[in-house]
Amino acid sequence: MQPRPLRTTVIGSYPFPGWLELASEQLDRFGPADLAELQDDAVAAAIHDQVAAGLDVITDGEQTRLDFNLSFYGYIEGIDREKTPPRRFGPAAHDQRGKHKIVGELRAPRGLGVVEEFLRLKRLAPAGPVLKASVPGPYTLSGRLEGADRYHTTEQLLPLVRTELERLIEAGCAEITVDEPSMSCYAWKEDPKRFVGIFNRTVEPAVGRCRLSTHLCFGNYKGRAVGPRQYAPMFPAFRDLAVDEIHLEMASREFSELALIGAIAQARDVSVGIIDVKSYYVESPADVAARVRRCLEFAPPERLSFAPDCGLSQTARWAARQKLANMVAGVAMVRSERGI
Repeated sequence: MQPRPLRTTVIGSYPFPGWLELASEQLDRFGPADLAELQDDAVAAAIHDQVAAGLDVITDGEQTRLDFNLSFYGYIEGIDREKTPPRRFGPAAHDQRGKHKIVGELRAPRGLGVVEEFLRLKRLAPAGPVLKASVPGPYTLSGRLEGADRYHTTEQLLPLVRTELERLIEAGCAEITVDEPSMSCYAWKEDPKRFVGIFNRTVEPAVGRCRLSTHLCFGNYKGRAVGPRQYAPMFPAFRDLAVDEIHLEMASREFSELALIGAIAQARDVSVGIIDVKSYYVESPADVAARVRRCLEFAPPERLSFAPDCGLSQTARWAARQKLANMVAGVAMVRSERGI
């Protein structure tokens, strides 16, 4: 059950401030102390916006991950990173992210950096909101690596992610999202039961030791999806994921397959994406309240939480800030109606 009925949360990422975008283009001009200050200031800005919105759960906004995957590859030995993506011009798409060659044993002697992110968040965040860390799963991490076989690469990465989860829990992290969007993107053509097996082996050290969730979406690089945007191929297999909560992207899909949350809520909590991160229409509190009421037709309040569809890194900060504030206000309207 949710720690608070109709809880408000986020997935992980938050927009970079404009000055961070500029600074990230010339990091070689900064000294180590400058970079540490830069990171603290960026995380403080993300915390400020989330706390001002009134969220029950916040993250560090993934402000120190200058690229979702590349930031992790920088911690992993045995990778020859591509210097230039294969396509640099024209409409933005996933093929502009590049591939990186495996040239040796994949090792992460310093970890994947998530523990350091969490400790920074813990140091800078005020008392009140729950602090959540986000860790990419091994199948998603394998997507930009060129090896003999993607499943073989996944197995090489799996122990690295397991170790990071263990270290996070030892550092006091009580809530963790394991992101495996690639499983959602390719479940239509792969074996979903095989995905569940990979996921459950990955999170085994964390089960029962923290509040564990996973985020199922269809991709959001440059606001673009990958593959058919349907949950049907994943279920019922994904109901066996060893998590406390499953998050579903719903708003950008006009709440297609919403009845699925009822089936999930029979055994798990479900977090519904009710804010469309791919649209610059800013949902009003009344819009959000109406969406919450629709969800309550399928699942009880003690099983539900609400979040944006995906991380907010691809959304302008001004829009992200207002969308979060309106999401919290809309959920509060329904809480008041129900005396929660």
